[in-house]
Amino acid sequence: MFEKERDLYLNRHGFEGMHLKAVLFDMDGVLFDSMKNHAEAWHKAMTSLGFDFPKAEAYMHEGRTGAGTINLISQRQWHRDATEEEKERIYKLKSDLFNALPTAEPMPGAWELLQQLKEDSITPILVTGSGQQSLLERLNKHFPDTFHQELMVTAYDVKYGKPNPEPYLIGQKKGKLEKYEGMVVENAPLGVEAASKAGLFTVAVNTGPLPDDVLWNAGADVLLHSMTELSEKWEALRECLQQ
Repeated sequence: MFEKERDLYLNRHGFEGMHLKAVLFDMDGVLFDSMKNHAEAWHKAMTSLGFDFPKAEAYMHEGRTGAGTINLISQRQWHRDATEEEKERIYKLKSDLFNALPTAEPMPGAWELLQQLKEDSITPILVTGSGQQSLLERLNKHFPDTFHQELMVTAYDVKYGKPNPEPYLIGQKKGKLEKYEGMVVENAPLGVEAASKAGLFTVAVNTGPLPDDVLWNAGADVLLHSMTELSEKWEALRECLQQ
């Protein structure tokens, strides 16, 4: 089912084959249906400070570190970099607003997919731009005995963040993987771009409002429309990527 996409990836990178050992997961919009809350919190925080920041823009910045997003908007509107104090203050306001919203539920299909990985002895690795402890703690609640601290990459581990390939290169290193041994699941264009630049096979799951073309253009190798669809097609994808 996915032979064409796999072969295009292999030819592009000059690999002879894939030997899938691990799946690197983004968190917001992939494991949790949390992007609506992030968009709301970013919009409220930024507009309260006089920034022009529509909710839809949050989806385009998804995957970037909070400090990186704040700095980008500061450059656009204030024509300068944000200070470290401003980054901390604004991100705390955004985090407080986010935590006041109704708790985001796990993404439908995520638990089923993670159970399939466990049965297939495939290692899950977390690669998120988030640094919010509230969400990270919920991983253990909703996906117990699945993600382990030594195989997590968060905002605290990176200097540049997505769309720079750094987060996925760190995830690859933590997992002791060759590029052809890992697969990424992302829903955000910046995350897809980061994974593609890192040389990893990238499955985009479009769980938000963006057009499919945005994710294709960012470098997706495969595009699906829900984590449930990925779970349903997992066996075919796994077999294709382990040949």
